[in-house]
Amino acid sequence: MKHLLTLLLLGAWLTSALAQVSNPGKLTGSLTDSSTTKPVPFATVALMDGTKLVTGTTTDGAGAFVLPNLPLGRYTLMLSFVGYRSKPLAVTLTDAQPILHVGSIRMIAEGKTLSEVTVAGQKALVEDKGDRLVYNAEKDISNAGGTAADVLRKVPTLSVDLDGNVQMRGNGNIKVLINGKPSAMMARNLADALRQMPANTIKSIEVITSPGAKYDAEGSAGIINIITKKALQGFNGSANATAGNLNRGIGTSLNLRKKKFGFSLSANGYQFRNQRQIESTRTGFTTASDGSRQPVSILTQQNSADNTGTGGYGEMSAEYDPDSTNHINFSANVWGGYYPNNSTVFNRLTNPSGEELQAFRNDIRFSNPYGNGQLDLGYTKTFKKTGQEFSILTQFSRMPDNYFYDTDRYNTAEQLIYRQHSTNYSRNKEYTFQTDYTHPFTINGRRDTTTIKLEAGLKGILRDIGSEYRVTQSLDGLGELVLDSTQTNEFNYVQKVYSGYTSLRLDTKRKWSLNAGARFEHTAIQGDFVTTKTKLVSQYNNLIPSITLSKGIKGQTIKVSYTQRIQRPMVWYLNPWLNQSDPKNIQTGNPYLDPELSHATELSYNVSTKKGLSLNTALYWRFTNNAIEYLATVDASGTSLTTPQNIAQRKAYGLNTNITSQPTKNWSLNGGVDLRYVDLRSPALNQGNSGIVWSTNLNTSYKLPNNYTIQANGNFNSGWISLQGQYTGFYWHSISAKREFMNKQASLTLGLNNPFYQRVYQTNRQSAPTFESQTNYAFFRRSVRLTFEWRFGQMNTGGGKKGKKISNDDKDGR
Repeated sequence: MKHLLTLLLLGAWLTSALAQVSNPGKLTGSLTDSSTTKPVPFATVALMDGTKLVTGTTTDGAGAFVLPNLPLGRYTLMLSFVGYRSKPLAVTLTDAQPILHVGSIRMIAEGKTLSEVTVAGQKALVEDKGDRLVYNAEKDISNAGGTAADVLRKVPTLSVDLDGNVQMRGNGNIKVLINGKPSAMMARNLADALRQMPANTIKSIEVITSPGAKYDAEGSAGIINIITKKALQGFNGSANATAGNLNRGIGTSLNLRKKKFGFSLSANGYQFRNQRQIESTRTGFTTASDGSRQPVSILTQQNSADNTGTGGYGEMSAEYDPDSTNHINFSANVWGGYYPNNSTVFNRLTNPSGEELQAFRNDIRFSNPYGNGQLDLGYTKTFKKTGQEFSILTQFSRMPDNYFYDTDRYNTAEQLIYRQHSTNYSRNKEYTFQTDYTHPFTINGRRDTTTIKLEAGLKGILRDIGSEYRVTQSLDGLGELVLDSTQTNEFNYVQKVYSGYTSLRLDTKRKWSLNAGARFEHTAIQGDFVTTKTKLVSQYNNLIPSITLSKGIKGQTIKVSYTQRIQRPMVWYLNPWLNQSDPKNIQTGNPYLDPELSHATELSYNVSTKKGLSLNTALYWRFTNNAIEYLATVDASGTSLTTPQNIAQRKAYGLNTNITSQPTKNWSLNGGVDLRYVDLRSPALNQGNSGIVWSTNLNTSYKLPNNYTIQANGNFNSGWISLQGQYTGFYWHSISAKREFMNKQASLTLGLNNPFYQRVYQTNRQSAPTFESQTNYAFFRRSVRLTFEWRFGQMNTGGGKKGKKISNDDKDGR
């Protein structure tokens, strides 16, 4: 706790020192409707110095606004509100008149309904926001009716394989947030969760490769923040339905927002189909007395699966503003569904001379009924000083995540010779408390003006996790199922994370920016194997620094950053339950894993032109100790055991480039490439692997007359490298067309994924001291879907305040 107290004392000292610096300028006024003379609440008030934003606020319920602590000078006051014409107003603050009241300003209504508005040009599909890259998913029509996995395939710096596994610049240890807060659904198994989240609910994806101190230190690769579609003020809603051969769904949302109160409700149901075929050959080796490897077995497998998962989710949120400076927000959401993974596997085991040792068919009935409930309650206090804010946030989530399977084993004569039934009841309860404080300052110099934002906060997380698993079996396939005590146990796991942070952000009128901070985290772990009476106890401290320095030069920005990240092993890695549904390929977790510690450095360059061309490129270097990898060993019987382990090092050196352009107001283009060299080493296991991998993507859309839009997308990934092997490359392409009608309140979107190829193929080759293998995958990914969406209600006013919520971006315990 010594480091934590040091950080907080440093933050308090900086607050005291900088609070003595103030600016004499102040602007006040109010906005009214020109025809009704009624106040215009929640309008946007922005103070501009040329094209640079100095500060801003929103009007209160009476239409009034205050901009305090302003440096003296000449500015433009920009007043805007949806449904009204934007109004610029020139203002000057001098020594003689530092306080200026602009009086009551009349806003003129547009006089047009939503359906009559014509937008000239399109919002860029990919935007660089300095500390994050934003992919505007709602502008991509090919996402309609798809899943979150389809959306993430198009996001720069990310790669998604054919089974939905996500990596950021070659690293799969990513933290995924929903609207800036954790989601137990995303933490349980990211690949599965992405297939189960409808793309229709997603507004944008934010990619943060170098998170600052205010973010939890978890996530060695970085953070993905999925922003869902939000309600506007007034009453509005939508309904959508999707029909297709791989994806089907139906959903609705209702939103109500008044001056002080807001309420929203959404519900979605969905189905997704996953069809695949797998063929593999694996040779098992033993080590001879002279140190050479000798083959002892050859296993061939043929696996086919065709499953359809069903699920749904609902969310309710409410917001209340007692006055202009206080905000209370509450939300509750539930997820649930049933995900089967049934398959039929033909097995043949021979010796090196070809003599058959074992042959059988294994029928697997695997089910994963899952669910999650989450409650968020937050309070935010804003002050008269623009940007000064204090918040208290709480969160509770509960996630049962159960796995069951039955296997029936038949010999070549189709006689039942073995049966097994396995259950794993897994639970996760999480309690979180967080408080944050932000204090802004401004320093006026002779040659420059510096704005400063000091942030500090405390956080505590308690995770109570459990796994109860048992196996019953019939050794001859005919008798009663009998308990196997060697595969039965109860595992309890409690993790506590206490953290505190201080960060400082400085921005100058000469476009220098510095964001520096430090975060201290203390982790305490207690594990207990109840049945075998085995315990594990661990605790460790991490002091995580972060710094980002950038300089803007006439539409160009150069940025350099450094941060450390940690990756605590998730419950997916820790759960000691043995998955023996395929008796020749057993999988289990490892409760004795250590956390990863990563160092990340990045040098980036961004340039944007007035013609809509934007180029973002970055050189990056990542170094990870105790990297977590899934590793396999094969025994003398030809059985593989795969478990996560800590290897020594993972290094990555890369170049990432993304280009967006808008040649005309109706045509947009964006594309990118990521090239990196990966090096993995484990001296203890006497293994290593390295090589160059790359990926590229291209997306283009064009708006046609009569409210038609067409779009095409394609990407290629050269594959991934692991310590024991490498996946070959794969590709993905899609074509979409959209038609809007009913005054643009309704739309119909036709989407085709991989229309020219029914199957997408990929090969995985692995090598280790005990085995060599090759696995060929065939995924059925040709799909067609038709999505209808109807939007109703008024959308001509802006929303109220935005409530803050917990962001457990370290959500390792699930």
